[in-house]
Amino acid sequence: MQGVALLSIFFALVFANVPIAVSLGLSALAGLYIADFSFAMFPSIMYTAIGKFALLAIPFFILAGVIMEYAGISVRLIRFASVCVGHRRSGLISVVVIVACFFAAISGSGPATVAALGSILIPAMVRAGYDKGMATALMSASGGIGIIIPPSIAFVVYASIADVSVGALFSGGILPGLIVGLAYILAALYVSRNNENIIQQPKATAGERWAAFKDASWGLLTPVIILGGIYGGIFTPTEAAGVSVVYGLFVGIFIYKEIKFRDLWALFVDAAISSGVVMFIIASASVFAWLLTTSHIASDISSAMLNFGFNKVTMLLIINVIFLIAGCFLDANSAYYILIPILMPVISSMKVDPVHFGVFVTVNMAIGLITPPVGINLYVGCNIATLPVAEICRKIVPFVLAGVVALLIITYIPQITMFLPGILN
Repeated sequence: MQGVALLSIFFALVFANVPIAVSLGLSALAGLYIADFSFAMFPSIMYTAIGKFALLAIPFFILAGVIMEYAGISVRLIRFASVCVGHRRSGLISVVVIVACFFAAISGSGPATVAALGSILIPAMVRAGYDKGMATALMSASGGIGIIIPPSIAFVVYASIADVSVGALFSGGILPGLIVGLAYILAALYVSRNNENIIQQPKATAGERWAAFKDASWGLLTPVIILGGIYGGIFTPTEAAGVSVVYGLFVGIFIYKEIKFRDLWALFVDAAISSGVVMFIIASASVFAWLLTTSHIASDISSAMLNFGFNKVTMLLIINVIFLIAGCFLDANSAYYILIPILMPVISSMKVDPVHFGVFVTVNMAIGLITPPVGINLYVGCNIATLPVAEICRKIVPFVLAGVVALLIITYIPQITMFLPGILN
């Protein structure tokens, strides 16, 4: 009864448009009162949840992403991708996805990727003859790759809940992220197949490509340093986050000279606000998840799912549907704390590797970033393009379908996810 009341209060607050973090916190406080627990447990559980060494990577990766944006790395990555593939008919479409994948390997955040790249790429696509709504939908969808391609904040949170290796999740997300990107390219090409207004860019010379590569090389080295250091055994994922901050400051201040010392205050404030929001969600969600566990509703739901006797194929499909629906209302961090404790026993009984599980549910949440009513990437894209949300919701449908096809491939072919972790381990 306590668990049912907890979930009912939470969803009532969500549907009343109360922010997710506040909904989690208020429903958790109500759950403590209903279960007759002391309110003093609330800060204790919150502190225990966020006081983990692995979670220290989150504010560092957020700070690194903000630094890279201030440093002008996004502009250089876009220029390099443009001179390489921009002359093809699918050029700018490919540029959007390729640069989103590269920037994802720096920021680890979907909305940050859309915000950093959209203000440049959406107007560029419009000038090249692409439909503005389609360009915004493509940018919003591609930004979701930010939580699949490592380093991913969502992977760090999942690892802390499921007690799996962050490094294994990072390597497992690379190929699925590229598959999702390819699916979005194909969807954009299909939507634009009859557009005769598209203007192809002139083919760049070898000298222009070399100049663009040299200018972008410091940005291209960022994921190499982060991932190479992790898999080379030089530092842990958390330490890699700190290294990325130092490297970003070095590049921004001394190489590109885009960051001035007077910019550091605004830069750190931006990162602190974003980090505070994420960590508050994690802290509130941890109390919520603890109440779900102590009320036994998590184990009851797990047992009920197993008692239905569905085969593995059907059960994985059901889990995907659950996360796709959750993605319409919740961010990845909140969904993980609510659903992972319920579904982990089900996954274990089906002998699904927790790394594979973590990757395909993260792909679900990446799709959730572009599904209304909450789809935050849509709102970021709409603000950049100054378009109504209703128009983007129509334009985003082909990309949602493409993402679901990629999701099913990743779900039912686990070798895609487990290939790189198997090699690197």
